[in-house]
Amino acid sequence: MKYLPKTDPEIAKLIKSEDKRQETTLMMIPSENVVSYAVEEAVGSSFGNKYAEGYPGKRYYQGQQNADQLETLVIERVKKLFKVAHANVQAHSGSPANFAVFTALLKPGSKIMGMSLNSGGHLTHGARLNASSVYFNAVNYDVKPDGYIDYDALKRLAKKTKPDLIIAGTTAYARLLDWKKFADIADSVGAFLMADMSHISGLVATGVYPSPVPFVHVVTTTTHKTLRGPRGALIMVTPKGVKKDPDMGTKIDKAIIPGIQGGPHLNAIAGIGVALKEAGSKKFKSYSKQIVKNAKTLEKTLLKHGFTLVTGGTDSHLLLIDCRNKNLLGNTVALGCEVAGIVLNYNAVPFDPNPPFSPSGIRLGTPGITSRGMKEPQMVVIANFIDEVVTALQKSKARLKVADEQAASGEPRLDMTEREKKRTVRTELVAKTPELKQILKKVEALCKKFPLTKVYPV
Repeated sequence: MKYLPKTDPEIAKLIKSEDKRQETTLMMIPSENVVSYAVEEAVGSSFGNKYAEGYPGKRYYQGQQNADQLETLVIERVKKLFKVAHANVQAHSGSPANFAVFTALLKPGSKIMGMSLNSGGHLTHGARLNASSVYFNAVNYDVKPDGYIDYDALKRLAKKTKPDLIIAGTTAYARLLDWKKFADIADSVGAFLMADMSHISGLVATGVYPSPVPFVHVVTTTTHKTLRGPRGALIMVTPKGVKKDPDMGTKIDKAIIPGIQGGPHLNAIAGIGVALKEAGSKKFKSYSKQIVKNAKTLEKTLLKHGFTLVTGGTDSHLLLIDCRNKNLLGNTVALGCEVAGIVLNYNAVPFDPNPPFSPSGIRLGTPGITSRGMKEPQMVVIANFIDEVVTALQKSKARLKVADEQAASGEPRLDMTEREKKRTVRTELVAKTPELKQILKKVEALCKKFPLTKVYPV
């Protein structure tokens, strides 16, 4: 940084602190990744100064010759990479992208059907209180007790409720989605089928994960997860979508503007364009394959340590772990891991008996650590670290329980699981786990061996 420290030392300090945090910890939240220096340069470019409300050739302001060329170029890269008929690159993020599709293809009060939040779906797929269920009539499908999607129940629900649009997409589901089954169900009730592939778009771009494009009408995705781009989103109309409604692309463009947004973020679009070019390279395909290999290695090692994985494992970039057999809440494990330099997130598991803000599970993924160049041997080491964290927390919880019982002086035994739902108790539990600092040193040493180079040549 050249100018920022002089202009705003407070912000500069925070940026340096965040740089250090990312460099010295393991980024294992599945929806996070490390963009290249090239993407960072594009996002920080002069395109951030330009207002470009409208679309190429149809802007509301002057001085658009470069903006038009940029957006057209990025649109063509999307169409080529994902083999779609139409693309909109202006959505600011995944949530407005999804809402734009709903408003383009449906009327207020129309029925949408998406995976329930408890089963691994996203807020924008019809969760209570989200705009997707406030302005539309939302019904949810679920997974079976084994954690897999119940396609038979999904079909029965679709026949019964007759949704206008079905969403095939997840945010905490580790297995492959059967696009054909979704398509057969949607076609049988005459519904639009939308794939939200935000988590897997980088894997889809390289053929590591099956593409939904031949089976669905419209596709949405964020650009900052496995696609390894800046924060933004894409909306794509497939050939099947054009066949169902030749005006679908125009409707979606109008839903973005003037529907729910104003001017696009041209600097983000520039960064997305760079990421798309990177994603079309052979190196990126190798990277995508390694993401899955790393996840499978984590799976095998965690299972050896006695962890319970929802569905028993993974086919993609993420794993969902049920911590109940470890007698710990997901919050406690997530906090303990963070203190030890392993950054993941607490998450509900299917049929979770605990409330959303103190759920039973954790969610972790491999895109970010794979971007550092880590491979299978390092996954074994990381899984061992996670086991060490959990074992240490278990011991601390047992000590805390004994202390509480002794303090109770013969009163009824305290329920530690209920007490653990309080943030103060979790904080105390983690604070009284000295082993975490020793694990942190080992994590930092591993990170030092695999620095954040951010150089991803195409």
